[in-house]
Amino acid sequence: MTIENRSGGNPFGCHRVTAPSGVLPQPAEKLDNNFDILWDNELLVDVDYLNIDSASFTQIRAEQDDDEEAICKRIQEIVSNRGKMHNPVTGSGGMFIGRVAAVGEKLREKCELVAGDKIVSLVSLSLTPLKIDRIIRLNKKTDQAQIKGRAVLFENSLYARMPDDIPETLALAVLDVCGAPAQTARLVQVGQTVVVVGAGGKSGLLCCWEARKRAGINGRVIGIEYSEEGLQALGSLNLCDEVIRTDARNALECYGAILSCTDGRLADVVINCVNIDDTELSSIMMCRQRGKVYFFSMATSFTKAALGAEGIGKDVDMLVGNGYARGHAEYALDILRVSTDLRAFYETYYGLG
Repeated sequence: MTIENRSGGNPFGCHRVTAPSGVLPQPAEKLDNNFDILWDNELLVDVDYLNIDSASFTQIRAEQDDDEEAICKRIQEIVSNRGKMHNPVTGSGGMFIGRVAAVGEKLREKCELVAGDKIVSLVSLSLTPLKIDRIIRLNKKTDQAQIKGRAVLFENSLYARMPDDIPETLALAVLDVCGAPAQTARLVQVGQTVVVVGAGGKSGLLCCWEARKRAGINGRVIGIEYSEEGLQALGSLNLCDEVIRTDARNALECYGAILSCTDGRLADVVINCVNIDDTELSSIMMCRQRGKVYFFSMATSFTKAALGAEGIGKDVDMLVGNGYARGHAEYALDILRVSTDLRAFYETYYGLG
C-alpha cells in the first residue's frame, strides 16, 4: 500500500476533524480515518486489541441484548459512522494495543519509535482516528476485542511501550484505568476513611489497594459493591476493611449504610468507579461536609452531580475523573509488580492464569 505523506498537521489532531469545523477530535462528530494519508505529526499503528471503556461496553451490551454478533456489529457501525470508537450514548471510548506501522517525518526526531514497536495508547478511542477491517474475537467478560485495523496517534497523544514483564491484554486492561490509582494516591491521606463505589471492578480494585496503602493502619477503606463477581473478588483479595453489598443507585440506602458503619462521620474521600448511570447522589451523600468525591466513572453526569449536591446542601469538592496523571501508566503497572495477589487475580480473570 502506498501512503501519501502530508505536512502541516495540527499538534492536537484537528486536521483529522471532518465535522463540525473548529473543534478538537474528542468532541468532533466525525474524524477522517483515511490512512492512505499520513500527516507529518502522526503515528500510524496496526491495531491488535481494543479495550472498550467499561461504561460504553456495558451500554452496548444492554442495547444489543448481550448478543455477541450484534455487539460486534454495533462497534463496527460506530467506528464506520464516526471514524473513531466514540459511543454516542456514553461519550466514552477506550484504548488500544498495536504495532507501529509508520512514523510521520516531523515525529521522527521527537520519538524513538520505529516500525514494529508495540505500544498501548494512553488517550481515549473517542478522539483516536480508527478503522476496523474486522473483529476477530470479542471477549464480553473483559470488554476487549481482538481486531484487524489501523489507527493514528497525534503529536500530543500519549502512549507507552508495552512492558516486557506483563501480558499484553492484562497490561491493556490496567492501563485503560491507570488514572484511577494515580489520582487516588493524590487524594487519600493517612488516617482517612475512604469509600470506593464499584470496589470490585477493574478500576475499583486498584483504587482500594492504593487507598489502603495511603490511609495506613489508622485509616479505613470501605467497598461498595453489588455484583456477586465483584464481591467474590473483594473477599479473596482482602483489600477493604469492610464491604457493603448495596445498589449504588439507591442513594438513601448507601447513605444509611455508611452513616451507620462510620458512627455518623461519613467518608473523607469517596471514589466512584462504577459503569452505570445514576450513582452521583449516592457518592455525594456518603461523603462528609468538605470532603472529596472523585468521579472516575465515565457514566457520571455533571448536571446530576452539581445540582444534586446543591439540592441536599452538601459542600464537597467534586473532581472529574481525568484519565491522565503524570507517570500514571508506570504507576499502575507497578501495583501489579508489587501486589502478587492482585496480579494473580487479574491474570486469572483475563484468562492468563
